[in-house]
Amino acid sequence: MLAAERHGAILERLAHQPAVRVSGLALALGVSEMTVRRDIDILEARGALVRVHGGAVRPGSLSSVEAAFDVNRTRGGEAKRRIAAAAVSLLAPGMTVSITGGTTTYALAPLLSRVPGLTVITNSLPLADELHRLHTANQGDGAAQVLLSGGQLTPSKALVGPLATRAIESLHADLCFMGAHGVDASAGITTPNLAEADTNQAFVRSCGQLVVLADSSKIGVVSLARVSTLDAAAALVTDRRPGSDYAALTRILCDPVPDPHLEERP
Repeated sequence: MLAAERHGAILERLAHQPAVRVSGLALALGVSEMTVRRDIDILEARGALVRVHGGAVRPGSLSSVEAAFDVNRTRGGEAKRRIAAAAVSLLAPGMTVSITGGTTTYALAPLLSRVPGLTVITNSLPLADELHRLHTANQGDGAAQVLLSGGQLTPSKALVGPLATRAIESLHADLCFMGAHGVDASAGITTPNLAEADTNQAFVRSCGQLVVLADSSKIGVVSLARVSTLDAAAALVTDRRPGSDYAALTRILCDPVPDPHLEERP
């Protein structure tokens, strides 16, 4: 079967069902799973579908589907780096900061050493691993103390569930940096993972200030489960200024501006 024929068959299946799996497509098309993954990569680059853990979904159908960490990590890298740089400006030496899972919060890792004496509470396995790697590479200079929750691993490589929730609730952070699948003025901060919503609610309850990190592709997106209303956040850090309805609910820390700063509520 030619590549164009495979692509047509994949899109035909997605026209009749919200998601397809790599294993099922490989069996149906008589090709290897590696070939199917390459086909999905090509179709995603054209905007015809969205790659997720184990398969693909229709564009705009992600309210209850969680993308894999390694998929999201490659998207919007520059925006995430700018968001991370703006967010780190909110930290002070000696703070305890909690950081939820996700690829936007993962971008904080190389910047945290700029703030001495940090203690980091996280349920992000990649973030904890990267902080440990940086600690080893820098021989401990500027390294944060890292406390990693237990729990069940999600496709986004966050630890969630009762074990994670209990661990996070037993601690207190001065500030929480929270990633989100969706941020909407009416629906609030949302995620497609019910267990992650429960664990992230524990992050909200156990911090002094909540700061949401979300690139502009997440603004206006509503996912399956609500974590919090937007007005519970002290600030929203993003790469493109959202509408006035967002500014009415929380402060906006927006890069690109030369020197990011929090704007006062109207």
